[in-house]
Amino acid sequence: MTDALGAVPPPRTVRLAPRVTTKALPQDSRVNNRSLVLQMLFETEAMSRAEIARASGLTRASVSTLVAELVGEGVLAELGLAARTGVGKPGMLVGLDADSSHILALDLSADDRFIGAVINLRGVVAYRTEVSLGGATGQAAFEQVAALTAEIAGRTDRRVLGIGVGTPGIVVPGGTIVEAAHLDWHRFPLGARLADRFGLPVHVGNDANVAALAVNTFRGVGAGDLIVVNLEQGAGAGIVLGGALLEGEQSAAGEIGHVMIDEDGEPCVCGRRGCLELAIAVPHIRRRLSVAGVAQRDEVLAAAGRALGIALAPVISALNLNRVVLRGPEDIIAGPLLESARTTIRLRTMAVISDQLSISRAIDGEDLVLLGAAVLVLSALIGVS
Repeated sequence: MTDALGAVPPPRTVRLAPRVTTKALPQDSRVNNRSLVLQMLFETEAMSRAEIARASGLTRASVSTLVAELVGEGVLAELGLAARTGVGKPGMLVGLDADSSHILALDLSADDRFIGAVINLRGVVAYRTEVSLGGATGQAAFEQVAALTAEIAGRTDRRVLGIGVGTPGIVVPGGTIVEAAHLDWHRFPLGARLADRFGLPVHVGNDANVAALAVNTFRGVGAGDLIVVNLEQGAGAGIVLGGALLEGEQSAAGEIGHVMIDEDGEPCVCGRRGCLELAIAVPHIRRRLSVAGVAQRDEVLAAAGRALGIALAPVISALNLNRVVLRGPEDIIAGPLLESARTTIRLRTMAVISDQLSISRAIDGEDLVLLGAAVLVLSALIGVS
């Protein structure tokens, strides 16, 4: 299993720390040009070499050389002649060969199972499976991840570009998980350990962040602004601004789960009281529903939605976000929770912002973390974001 596309700069992100720059070397220009061509063909189904040259600003000779290399590697394919629009011979269209290579994607966000998939370059899931976590933590949980990775790796005969992982917790560059409490991972070098085990590039991201990348890349948002809130296990948010993931100086942007919303609330595992996670995370909501009974179901869900709206309103106002996507089960999110969150946000924000607000449930939320994990690999290899 080899890297078919070569190394290019890491995923484009918005960071608050200043970025150090160095003088570009000739080999950097070639890699950047490859990335540019691949990005264009990722965003457009097919283009001729002449169209690529005009749109990219590269010379026709450079484009011809790059396209020839990528066709030779099987990454691009010739798709036939373009429609004739004038005099002269129509150009040959080229496009991404979506099934020329595959990505191994892992979703570790659930509290009871790990999910793995083989995904092509267009985000189509070629194979999907899951394994019960069975209460495993620490090294045993890692061995479950490794076994799942081996299983999905054996399901493809195509070149594997890398492994993408979406996981709970803060993830720092290099793929180390600062803390994933329910897995008992603390400063756990998941990326390095998977890379050592499988000899492939590994890219690890927070589950809410990669879900936001999936919505931006594969759900028609593209270079937009949005926030994706994951309620499945804890409570985290992924924020995309101008098509780029917002990470923050400590790689902790979007960690809203332990924002205190009720000083007299229940004790939280973080040591404080009344954290947002206790109010909106699905396991806590289900626990309250089991106690409340059917008669108070709507009231419990509406209270969770109000707590979510209170927490999101200042974020939406500060960043002028117009799109909110909630990831979680339909029976919890759709209905009173969603409506209450929408109403609360609109009451707490200026009309110029809230009038344009779209808040919805991710209808295919089950695969968003997998797709976002694939985007991590695509971002590192061809600059897709």
